[in-house]
Amino acid sequence: MRVATKIQNRVLSFIENELRSGRPAPTHREIADHFGFSSTRAAACHLAALKKKGLLEAEAGKARALRLVAPLQKLRSLIVDVPLYGSIPAGFGELREQQAEGCISVDVESIGFTPGKNTFALRVTGESMIGKHICDGDIVILEKDTEPHNEQIVAALIDGASTLKTFVVKNGKSFLRAENPKFPNLVPWEELMVQGVFKALIRRA
Repeated sequence: MRVATKIQNRVLSFIENELRSGRPAPTHREIADHFGFSSTRAAACHLAALKKKGLLEAEAGKARALRLVAPLQKLRSLIVDVPLYGSIPAGFGELREQQAEGCISVDVESIGFTPGKNTFALRVTGESMIGKHICDGDIVILEKDTEPHNEQIVAALIDGASTLKTFVVKNGKSFLRAENPKFPNLVPWEELMVQGVFKALIRRA
């Protein structure tokens, strides 16, 4: 991003002050009058330069549509909202109904994939997955309707109870493995249904 000249910075400050005061963005004529430019063309040239340098934006075809661009905004990757459906035990399976609590905004570049309609998030409770660096209070992002592979972390429903574990297939049979020696593996008596495959982890300090 190229640096603005002194007069361009003054024009930018004038626009910022107008917007912060609650007034609409100034027109070319108002900018020219404020700075004593001989014509609106001079104001238009400064505005064009500020737009080119990524410091100002304007909606085409609309008057008073100027808006400032934050210095880091151009570097920001896509932000996507992922629905947060309550919590999931990383311990012994528990009988519970997941309820939407809201959503969590994630940076696509930071998590390494683009969330879609099948992406959802759960808050972790318990310590059975600390061997995979998933701790109590973390938020896991998962993808539903995805076939799990051996050794993937999954949110699963086992005999009616939900839990977060490592999905394991051994001798043709599936079970859930805890990643903490204090917790047993979970072998289904009747049903093991994977609800989501782990994609990313968010930890709040």
